[in-house]
Amino acid sequence: MESVTRTGIVTPWFGARPYHTISIIAAGALAILFWMGGSPAALAQGAATQAGSDDELRPLDANAMDVEEGRHLAQTACSNCHGAKGISTTAGVPNLASQRSVYLYRELRAYVSGARDNNTMNGAIKFLSADALVNVAAYYASLDPAQPAAASNAKGEADPVQAGKAAAAVCAGCHGEIGISKTPGIPSLVGLEPQYLVAAMAAYKGGQRKNDTMKAMIASVTDANLNNIALFYALQKPERAQTAAAGNPTAGQALAAGCAGCHGAQGVSGNPATPSLAGQDAQYLAAALHGYKDGSRSDATMKGLAGGLDDTAIKNLASYYASLQPQPPNVRKPLTAAQWAERCDRCHGVNGNSTDPRRPALAAQREDYLQKVLNAYRTGTRRSPEMAAMADVLSENDIKNLAAYYAHQKARAIVYVPMPTR
Repeated sequence: MESVTRTGIVTPWFGARPYHTISIIAAGALAILFWMGGSPAALAQGAATQAGSDDELRPLDANAMDVEEGRHLAQTACSNCHGAKGISTTAGVPNLASQRSVYLYRELRAYVSGARDNNTMNGAIKFLSADALVNVAAYYASLDPAQPAAASNAKGEADPVQAGKAAAAVCAGCHGEIGISKTPGIPSLVGLEPQYLVAAMAAYKGGQRKNDTMKAMIASVTDANLNNIALFYALQKPERAQTAAAGNPTAGQALAAGCAGCHGAQGVSGNPATPSLAGQDAQYLAAALHGYKDGSRSDATMKGLAGGLDDTAIKNLASYYASLQPQPPNVRKPLTAAQWAERCDRCHGVNGNSTDPRRPALAAQREDYLQKVLNAYRTGTRRSPEMAAMADVLSENDIKNLAAYYAHQKARAIVYVPMPTR
């Protein structure tokens, strides 16, 4: 299959066809030539397909009569949810105006067959014939697209690392400017997985961990900033705490064999919910072990392990871990919405304006709908191997920013017209 340029003539896409096809987006002199007479409805997705080609391409053959029949059907069956002109005013319901016809037809067939599970959609179209689905898809594809979301509604995309740095300013006095402790008894915060650090901060905030200073400092920090703080520290270059250790690290190494299963052979945890201990302040580690031993810290596993340690063993064990070199957790700086969009645009077209009739356009789509769909792909409630691979690594913040990005892009209708063979 050869790629489609924004204004270029290409060879047939879908196997042998007696046509060259040109895809025209509303940009450039050629597009103006075709659009100066009015809306894309005048051309109505006019590409013809060879007899016997894949059934899913049928909407590209739709003529003006088919589009008109699709209009009548859409007004009866679809407009209550998707709007009179395919511009939805209902939260979570997508715009259909100017959506790519082959994509619409394929998804409508999936609802009819039950491959996509949605009671409202399944009930609304389950008795429609394939011809009716073709006409509806062609009708919506012929409409003028939605306008992008109003700029006044756009929210600036915050950099979570910078937000975390700003929120962590109140922590620097005790934990060091980048989370490397210089004060005995105060833990370093570098080298820790964000999941663990967020859970620890939340425990102080909720009172499960007892420390009046920490509880007061963190009381007003939002959940979003707890995540940002943890991300900021996870991305700093880890170093050992700049504090002295009182015990014997060689003696502590022998004792550490029982800890390696959870905290790693070199004090670097392989479980994001379990803290790494390498390079941690020794006095803090000793205090934590005493807390597990006397029950002031609640954890059944740790209480059992620490219960048999005397003061000397605790000092030696803490000294051993403090002597180890901490390692950075497996965390990457999040991509911006624009960086994510570069990846999405490979399939969905520049700024979400798909030039492939099988791929949905994303530009000017409802923001709440895009969020819903991305979350559905991420959780597996909507299935697509390609989309699952993309969405699986998206955070809630990524999804929110990406949905806003595409909702604010200008949508461009596209027309497919038959061209003579060379």
